[in-house]
Amino acid sequence: MVALLAIPTTAPAVVGEWGDDNWLRNIIGPERLAHGDEFGCHGYEGLDIREEDWVVQDCSSYLTEFTNASRWGTHPISFGVPGEQLDASTIAALISARFEIVGDMLTEQPEGLTSVVRNGGSLELGIADQYLLESAEEDSLVSIYWKARVEDLKLREDKDVISWLEQQDVWFTTWGEWVKHAEANSRFTTTHEGGMLSVELALPVSGDWLVPGSIDIQSDSPITSVTRFDDTPFPELNASDKVLREGWRSVEGGILLTLSAGNTAKVSFESEPTRLDIQPLTTFNGLHHAITVVGHHTTNLFHWSSDFHDSDLVFTWLIERPAEIEMNWALPVIAICVLVATPVTIRWLVNRDRTMRDAEER
Repeated sequence: MVALLAIPTTAPAVVGEWGDDNWLRNIIGPERLAHGDEFGCHGYEGLDIREEDWVVQDCSSYLTEFTNASRWGTHPISFGVPGEQLDASTIAALISARFEIVGDMLTEQPEGLTSVVRNGGSLELGIADQYLLESAEEDSLVSIYWKARVEDLKLREDKDVISWLEQQDVWFTTWGEWVKHAEANSRFTTTHEGGMLSVELALPVSGDWLVPGSIDIQSDSPITSVTRFDDTPFPELNASDKVLREGWRSVEGGILLTLSAGNTAKVSFESEPTRLDIQPLTTFNGLHHAITVVGHHTTNLFHWSSDFHDSDLVFTWLIERPAEIEMNWALPVIAICVLVATPVTIRWLVNRDRTMRDAEER
């Protein structure tokens, strides 16, 4: 009887096909997208893309059914890959599915893709390395690992390190935004006539990500105004702005300007400058370096993001389609048998005890 009762609690769950994470489209996903986060892919739970490369395209299709990849573009371009190397067929599958960025433990950059390396440790309590984060080089991207759960175990984040990170003068960005910002910086064109400088950022030749670019404009003549092409005011930035947006702010000797793709800004000088130096900026708003937290194997966006609702940090979420747990149909059958057998067994025991008691009394 004890063995029979134990069967329903010890019978294994059966993994079915694939479930959906509806948080991507409901409440959490839109909030994270508006905050500046990026959604990339990490495949299907339990499958290795090096053995099942069809997962690459399917993960992209799954993700785009629920959300845009970024506020800058609809199509996902970042993919979390396993191991330290990729074979040719997996690389081809990634490129065919229009992925451009891979990470984050590869030792070599695959041809045709940009590789991002994990170099900022983890946010997990007891593993986070603040010294590593403090030593980040200027104009570098720091990629920090985060995973909220391992099976049923919830991992705790390091609140002290998170609080410290939020106070640093760094650019909070994502894998895709970092790469596309650098690409945008190569598409600036300028025209200087008298006391006016026209700055234009051309649209990308391919792809749907329209990420702004940033430049530093230095001159020997004070800048009096920055306007749009139609002479309306251009938005101003503060030194405290850490999330990418269009705008400008004054610095010693000139201005820092961040311009959206396809737009033009007009910079007016007090007098015609005799010295004009224009340089692209690696980081937004002249910040020391950039940081992104990468949510690995994100099967449930609510669980992965629940500890960061009020945080200024920006995340690159690598979405993994969750395996769907199917009910083991043997369990209901066993449960019914137990429900039937239990009262029968109890009645048999009661009758046996009564018979034995009557025999003793005689």
